[in-house]
Amino acid sequence: MANSRYRWAAPGDVNAFFGLMLDNVADLLLAVGLLVGVFGFPTNFALRYMVPGTAVGVLVGDLLFFWMAFRLARRTGRNTITAMPLGLDTPSTFGMVFFVLGPAFLAAKNAGMDETAAARAAWHIGICAIFISGVFKLACATGSSWIRRVVPRAGLLGSLAAIALVLISFLPLIEVLHYPVVGLVALAIILTTLIARVSLPWHVPGALGALLVSGTIYFLMWGFDLLPASAATVPFNAREALWPYEWLEVFRFEWFAAMGDTLQYLPMVIPFALGTVVGGIDCTESAAAAGDEYHTGRVIAVEGFATLVASVCGGVIQTTPYIGHAAYKAMGGRAAYTLATALFVGSAGIFGYFGYFYLFIPKATIFPILIFIGLEITAQSFQATPKRHYAAIALACVPAMAALVMIFVDKIFGELGFGQMAKLSESLQAELLTVRILSAGFIVTSLLWASTLASLIDHRLKLAAVFLTVAAACSLFGVMHSPLPGSPIGLPWDLPADVRELPYRFAGGYLVSAMIIGAWGWLRGDGEDDVSDE
Repeated sequence: MANSRYRWAAPGDVNAFFGLMLDNVADLLLAVGLLVGVFGFPTNFALRYMVPGTAVGVLVGDLLFFWMAFRLARRTGRNTITAMPLGLDTPSTFGMVFFVLGPAFLAAKNAGMDETAAARAAWHIGICAIFISGVFKLACATGSSWIRRVVPRAGLLGSLAAIALVLISFLPLIEVLHYPVVGLVALAIILTTLIARVSLPWHVPGALGALLVSGTIYFLMWGFDLLPASAATVPFNAREALWPYEWLEVFRFEWFAAMGDTLQYLPMVIPFALGTVVGGIDCTESAAAAGDEYHTGRVIAVEGFATLVASVCGGVIQTTPYIGHAAYKAMGGRAAYTLATALFVGSAGIFGYFGYFYLFIPKATIFPILIFIGLEITAQSFQATPKRHYAAIALACVPAMAALVMIFVDKIFGELGFGQMAKLSESLQAELLTVRILSAGFIVTSLLWASTLASLIDHRLKLAAVFLTVAAACSLFGVMHSPLPGSPIGLPWDLPADVRELPYRFAGGYLVSAMIIGAWGWLRGDGEDDVSDE
C-alpha cells in the first residue's frame, strides 16, 4: 500500500531474528573454538581482545542495513520492506583461523614469544588483514559490476564452493560426530527444517529447535554421566570474560606496525574479501527478485565499512550480507530482526556475556548450522552457474582438498615434532611436499583454475591464456604454490636451495600452457562456435 507508514516490526521478525542471531553466534563459537582447540590459543585472550571488535562489526553493519530499509520504504512507499541480513562471513572464519590467525600464533611462539605475546602478535596481524579487507571492499563498491564481468562466475563461486564443501561442512562434522547422539539429532533437525523445508510444530525456527532439542539431550546425558569425560571439562570461568576492556588498547594503533608481516597472508585474505563482494552483489539481486531493490554499490559499501570498523575495534572476522534475504522475507521479517541481531550480538561481545554462550552451548548442537551453510553455499554455487561450467566448480574443490589434508598433516607432525618428517621415505616426503604446494594459496588456485576451465568451455581460449599467465606470476612469487610452511610470499631466489627451483617450474608450466592455449585461440578465432548448456 503506497505512502503508508512503514511497518518495520512484524511477528515474522522473531523467527528471522533467531535464524540470523544463531548464525552469527555459531560463527563466533567456531572462531574461538577452533583457535583454542586446534592451535592452543588462550581462551580469555580471544574473548576479551578479539570477540568485542568482531561483534562491533555486526552491530554497525546490521544497524546500517536497518536504516537502509527505512530509506527504501520511504522511497518506494511500500510498508513491507525487509532489511538485508548481515553477519560474520563463515568462509572467512575458517580462512582467518586456519590460514592467518592460527599460523601467525604458532609462528610467534616458535620465534620465542610467550603465549600472551604470541596471541597479541596474531591479533595484530588479524586486525591488519581485516583492515585491508575493508579497504578493498570499499574500493570494490564502485567497480563491483566490472569484477563480475571479468571473472567467470564459476571461478568466483567455485572457490567459495571449495571452502564450503571441504572445510565448512567437513570440519564441523568432525565436532558433531564427537557426540553422535547429540550432534546427529541436531543435524537431522537442521537438514529437515532448513534443507527439506519441513516446518517444526508451532513454527519454531529450525536453528532454534535444533538447539533446544539437542541441547536438552546433551545436558540430560551430562547429568547422567553419559558423555565423554572431556565434555564435562570446564575450560575457563565465564565470569572472567565479562566487561572486557583490554580490546580498547586497539586504539593505540600499535597493530599498524604488523602491516608488513600481514603481506604474506594476502593471498588468503583478498580472495575471501572478493568473495564477499560477489556475494553482496548476489544478495542484492536476490533481494530485488523478492521485491526489495537495494542499491548494489551501497550494499557493498556498507559491508566494507562494517568490516573496516570491526578491524579498527580489534575484530578479526569480516562481515558480509547473507544470501537468505528471500527466506527472511518469507518468514515475514521486516527490519526489526536486524536491529535485534545488531543489539544482541554487539552487546554480547562488548559486555562479555558471549563467554557464557561459549561455555554452555555445546558445539555439537550448533555446528550443524555451519554444515547447513556449507551445503547451501555449495548448492547455490551450482545453481547460479551454467551447467556447462559444473566441471570448473568441481575442479576448484581439488586444491581445497589438499589444504584439508595439510591441516591434519601439520597437526600430526606438530605434536610429534616436525623433525619426525625427515624419518619418512624420500618418496613420501616428495608427495607431502607436492600436496603442500597444491594447498598453498589454494583459494587463488581454485579461482584461477576454475576461471581457466570455464573460459575454455566457452571456447574463449585467449581469456583462458590470460588466467594461466596470471597463475604463472602468482606461482613465481608464492601467492600460490609456495613450497614453504605458512605459504609466505617472496622472491624465488630467496628460498632455500632445496626448493628454490620449484617456483620456476610451476611458473614455467603455467606460462608454456598459456602460450599454447593463446596461440591455439588466435589460430582458430575465439567465439567461432556456439556454446550452450545443451
